[in-house]
Amino acid sequence: MTLDISKYPHLALANTPDELRLLPAESLPAVCDELRTYLLNSVSRSSGHFASGLGAVELTVALHYVYNTPFDHLIWDVGHQAYPHKILTGRRDQMPTIRQKGGLHPFPWREESEYDVLSVGHSSTSISAGLGMAIAAAKEGQGRKVVSVIGDGAITAGMAFEAMNHAGDIHPDMLVILNDNEMSISENVGALNNHLARLLSGNLYTTIREGGKKVLSGAPPLKEMVKRAEEHLKGMVVPGTMFEELGFNYIGPIDGHDVEELVKTLRNMRNLKGPQFLHIMTKKGRGYAPAEADPINYHAVPKFDLTQTPIPKAKSLPTFSNVFGDWLCDMAELDEKLMAITPAMREGSGMVRFSKEFPDQYFDVAIAEQHAVTLATGLAIGGYKPVVAIYSTFLQRGYDQLIHDVAIMDLPVMFAIDRGGLVGADGQTHQGAFDLSFMRCIPNMVIMAPSDENECRQMLYTGHQHQGPSAVRYPRGSGTGVTPEREMTALPIGKGIIRREGEKVAILNFGTTLSYALEAAENLNATVADMRFVKPLDEALILELAANHDVLVTVEENAIAGGAGSGVNEFLMKQKVLKPVLNLGLPDRFIEQGTQAELHAALDIDGPGIEKQIRAYMAD
Repeated sequence: MTLDISKYPHLALANTPDELRLLPAESLPAVCDELRTYLLNSVSRSSGHFASGLGAVELTVALHYVYNTPFDHLIWDVGHQAYPHKILTGRRDQMPTIRQKGGLHPFPWREESEYDVLSVGHSSTSISAGLGMAIAAAKEGQGRKVVSVIGDGAITAGMAFEAMNHAGDIHPDMLVILNDNEMSISENVGALNNHLARLLSGNLYTTIREGGKKVLSGAPPLKEMVKRAEEHLKGMVVPGTMFEELGFNYIGPIDGHDVEELVKTLRNMRNLKGPQFLHIMTKKGRGYAPAEADPINYHAVPKFDLTQTPIPKAKSLPTFSNVFGDWLCDMAELDEKLMAITPAMREGSGMVRFSKEFPDQYFDVAIAEQHAVTLATGLAIGGYKPVVAIYSTFLQRGYDQLIHDVAIMDLPVMFAIDRGGLVGADGQTHQGAFDLSFMRCIPNMVIMAPSDENECRQMLYTGHQHQGPSAVRYPRGSGTGVTPEREMTALPIGKGIIRREGEKVAILNFGTTLSYALEAAENLNATVADMRFVKPLDEALILELAANHDVLVTVEENAIAGGAGSGVNEFLMKQKVLKPVLNLGLPDRFIEQGTQAELHAALDIDGPGIEKQIRAYMAD
């Protein structure tokens, strides 16, 4: 339901940045207040990312007020903080549809708006992309400005520093804004820092600074001495020495909730030459006390009543992440060599209890997936048994390390891969569609896909006992209702199990689509095999099923291209077994947002969909 915009008189006058820029500067605090209230009311009714956007209201208003968007390029890193941006860029009335099938995308998305210059979902891409755009803008020669807004979590990734290092070398005109909402770098926010920011970004300081460089250009030793003196002087009052060393002119930190101060500083910085770095301090969840007090749990929220706090949690079955977290704690009690690593996904991966009970065996490496994987390599070489808890789409960022640093040396590193398959509302950037395909081609890998909670627990134990690289891949969200057995038993590597006996059709299932496969099999009187292992495949079972059935059907929640079904095809061809095989899974396109159930139905990989596809195949 669309909110009544008449209750937001200032915001009603700013449906686009062009309209916003027509307002007098003194009205901007009122615009911010109304924008924050609108965001609160909108997300509470529709669900979505919450705390990050609340903290970025003033910054969003100031940026669109000062910069000529969409001609000037504004890049958000990542999109959690971009809800206010969507509201101000013509999508205000569509906000109730965000993260829903057919609705607004949860992150900035190029196909959705000309104001979304970069489609984003994963973090730490903004500075690299912004640098490329700044180079292009310089060649274009039309005066286009480029701004990259990066969060203090996203800047922990090596990619961000690689980009800054390059920018410092080639010296483009671009602005990087660090939205520091966790007090992770400095707490020095106040009038002195605001004054200092205006001074350092103003014409007088810039003229003296640049003029001095020209005067001293012929005297390298003296020039270097003055440069170092300048850095040390600024380093005494601002925490920007690191960014200065990378070649950026550092400004800040300033109060990110003072929109008038932000506008003044941004106006000063807009025409500065070379790479600029503005450090602002904000409060995640700003303006809504429960979110300010608990920004982690209010990062993304379901529909809720603003007057009811905390948000009531819906009763549901334990998640696969819970199963992993419980196993991790149980296993750590038995094995002090277990070491658990996560790239900033402690809560999402179910590791909160483990981090508290076994702090010496827990490592959160921040948003640094490549480092997470190779850290595990070092631990394994040192005689420990590392477990890397990582989302499917985040493992994509550590792919070379998986091959080069783990698999080639055949090291005992286990990957607990969460969010395998369709994750739902986060859309294309977060659907775990490719992990079975990109892992299956790697030598030495053992890849497991549990069909329920107990299989997940036993497979985690199996991987931990294995003396080489392994992966257990499970989906987001609640399990099937099966209670995991506390006693842990290593499964025989590469062995599946028959779950239902039938005739003519044999369904080879990989993972938690098993319930769908069984549902379809009941109406088809088909055999169902829970294959369990994607690599190595149960070759004996495949040959047995091929010998006793007319058609084989593979089912997986992974891209059909190169997935588990492809492995079955390859094996049958190698054995010269000519048998019709229907591969069911995710099509060759990026899957949009929607609930998991909606997407399963739309892609015909739920029970009725599987049955329909099999009947159509057999009718041809």
